[in-house]
Amino acid sequence: MITIKNLSKSFGGQHLFAGASLQINSNDKVALVGQNGTGKSTIFNLILRKELPDDGTIVRDEWSTTGYLPQQSEPIGEETVLAVATGRGGEIEALTARLTELENEGLVAEPEYYETQAKYELLTDPAIEAKAKAMLRGLGFKEKDFERPVREMSGGWIMRAHLARLLAMQPDLLMLDEPTNHLDLASLLWFQEYLKSYSGAILMISHDREFMDAIVSRVYSISDRRVTGYTGNYSKFLNQQEENFQRQAAAYKNQQKEVKALEDFISRFTSVASKAAQAQSKQKQLDKMELIEKPVLPKKPFRIIIPQPERSGQRVISLEGIRMAYGNHVVYDNLDLTIERGERTVLVGPNGAGKSTLLKILAGVITPLRGDRRPGHNLKIGYFSQHRTDCLDPEKTVLEEVMNAAPTMKDDEARGILGSFLFKKETVFKKTPVLSGGEKSRLNLIKFLVDPPNLLLMDEPTTHLDILTVESLILALQNYDGTLVFISHNVHFIRKLANKVLHVTSGEANPYSGGYDYFLEKTGGLSNEREALTAA
Repeated sequence: MITIKNLSKSFGGQHLFAGASLQINSNDKVALVGQNGTGKSTIFNLILRKELPDDGTIVRDEWSTTGYLPQQSEPIGEETVLAVATGRGGEIEALTARLTELENEGLVAEPEYYETQAKYELLTDPAIEAKAKAMLRGLGFKEKDFERPVREMSGGWIMRAHLARLLAMQPDLLMLDEPTNHLDLASLLWFQEYLKSYSGAILMISHDREFMDAIVSRVYSISDRRVTGYTGNYSKFLNQQEENFQRQAAAYKNQQKEVKALEDFISRFTSVASKAAQAQSKQKQLDKMELIEKPVLPKKPFRIIIPQPERSGQRVISLEGIRMAYGNHVVYDNLDLTIERGERTVLVGPNGAGKSTLLKILAGVITPLRGDRRPGHNLKIGYFSQHRTDCLDPEKTVLEEVMNAAPTMKDDEARGILGSFLFKKETVFKKTPVLSGGEKSRLNLIKFLVDPPNLLLMDEPTTHLDILTVESLILALQNYDGTLVFISHNVHFIRKLANKVLHVTSGEANPYSGGYDYFLEKTGGLSNEREALTAA
């Protein structure tokens, strides 16, 4: 379907990769992995012909269709959710206009004409509306949402509507750039199961390791300007990467010993008449030797030593008789909840059930209409908002934010921690409004880690973080002595941290005093988890 050979690409003198080769066949499920900035999205753009390579070739099957989900959605007008999901929100019109252009230019025999025509036929199929509705339901939309203008909805829901359209079209190749960023746990599980049996090929960029483990059968890793292919899912890729490094390191070490022995012999005996011929032979042997390049150690999660918070009381915080509503929509009525010291609680449940609202009530960000919020002894709260800008001062630089969070910290200490979280050199002087989503997330994490509260409330902390940063956050939180309440759709993150689950639904928060797998056991296992999460 796609064959890439000897691909090279640079930006502003920075080489992203050179000599890269990839192969994607029909029905392949492939992940493209690497740290932020290594060129994953650039490879997508090259395949989509949005950019041109410096060198190399990209050969696509001329008669296949490609569907692409970017990280950010296109601007939206007055169209409804269903119109977006069926292509009636401008997609069909754009395809019609492009077909006319190609016909006027006499390019009806070109591959682009075929693909455009195929997409037009898919979106004008009489069955497209039924397919789109099924995809919308799977992604968490209610029937009443179908005719809502999408401009009334958040960016995450808009992305879901676009994703529903791609899934309804069922292109031969589905290209997904961070598709799980805007999904809650229930819709993620549905999406994961759907992709496992998808009939076409999939090429994805993802920072969710369990999602990749469940779906992909091949991984291409971008590191140190190289693209290396591995067979298997993400966990198998990690094992193979480590095995390859150990094997290459041993081969490099042995060869270096051999090179040194040859160089020593040549140096000692070149001028000795009786050994000169041997020395010359050794020199020829050395000249012909194909030198093994020193292998680069696979990047590991960075460890950061953080100060521990002051000890709170055993009862950290409690809620009694809480009522919370938005207009006529009652979220909670007579809710009771107690958080105990040392608990690591994950809130799960469908979108709109009130998980973020509950976190905000605990944080004191919003006041319930009725009931009592009772903080425990010596409580210090840190609230990690889903909207990162809520926690950052637009007038401060990255370095100033960290120094302000921990006034006793020295400048070089702050820079060292920032460097561990990929804020290098001059980037510490960036003002917070110009930071990317991932940079804002990392900066907020640093602020909590340098002066941790004893109750940490986190709403989707892994969004926009690459896998290594997620692993580093897990390591830091595993060593954190305080109490943690969080919302996440990253199953790996949940499994590593949660020792208690609160299932939030229908105005209730039902506790399961065990980890995520205990919750699965009590709710009937993975096959029934979506039903448990979406129960109303």
